[in-house]
Amino acid sequence: MARTENSFITASSMSRRNFVSTLATAGALLPMAGLANPFTPVSPVKSERLICVFSKHLQWLGVPEMAKAVADLGYDGIDLTVRKGGHIEPEQAATELPKAVAQIRKAGLEVPMIVTNITDPKDPFTEPILKAASQAGVKYYRTNWVNYDPKLGILKTLEQYKKQFRELAGLNKKYNIRGAYQNHSGTSVGAAVWDIYELLKDIDPRWLGVQYDIMHATAEGGESWLNGLDLLQKHVNCLDFKDFYWAKKDGKWQHQIVPLGQGMVNFKKFFSLIKQFNISGPMSIHLEYELGGADQGKKQITIPKDQVFAAMKRDLQTLRSMLQEAGLA
Repeated sequence: MARTENSFITASSMSRRNFVSTLATAGALLPMAGLANPFTPVSPVKSERLICVFSKHLQWLGVPEMAKAVADLGYDGIDLTVRKGGHIEPEQAATELPKAVAQIRKAGLEVPMIVTNITDPKDPFTEPILKAASQAGVKYYRTNWVNYDPKLGILKTLEQYKKQFRELAGLNKKYNIRGAYQNHSGTSVGAAVWDIYELLKDIDPRWLGVQYDIMHATAEGGESWLNGLDLLQKHVNCLDFKDFYWAKKDGKWQHQIVPLGQGMVNFKKFFSLIKQFNISGPMSIHLEYELGGADQGKKQITIPKDQVFAAMKRDLQTLRSMLQEAGLA
């Protein structure tokens, strides 16, 4: 049976990693009660910064095998896909998500966050997923993206979505889970970053905020991403990580995703602001550079699995080194 918030467990029955993770989860709940100003960021607790891997890159493994491999590599947890084509299909979330979380925790890992297709509180899969996730002890989930309606225009589209997202935040509050909308380069809502602020500025970030992606913020904002992060700082619930540089391919400039620390993202400045703004929450490593299909979430890969694991280990070590240098670990 999956562990819930009301389960009683002793430190002696857990691994050191599980014990620390459990303390972090408990600590994350404390700020949710009795805040005088809900828009004031909570002082970070270092143990809240659990480093997870995005399970999209391990779709070629079942949950137990994935959990063992990720634990062996030294990660703290898994950012689990609960979406169409993911490790858990939306229609199976009520029964399969608790089982998956229990299997992952059995390997000594946590599941602080999941990735979903959720945007509409009225979608038939939304509430069952949130209920199952909450009961399994998951504290954060990433939403899907929404698009601009060319007939309405930018501002009217945002106004239309504000009501929808307020209702979604209300549902999140009901199930005591934090939603997070990822900023992503392109033309969808959130690419420019300021539009996420307009969408979420009047919503309590305890229930719906941002999964901040420094790579996409850099791609869209150049050096002005600093202003965007400042604008969103009180709304950031979690973080995800990848690196890139601009490259010309087939006559077109495009993102060349590379291992962490090998691209143009200014992580040193980014982490100094994370520290300054007291931003905490779980972190997810994304491996979207060429990895034989693992980068694209394929069910089968064309390279030896050890190459994928080596990439995962390298990015984990790089991120931990960056956090340590910034005084965040």
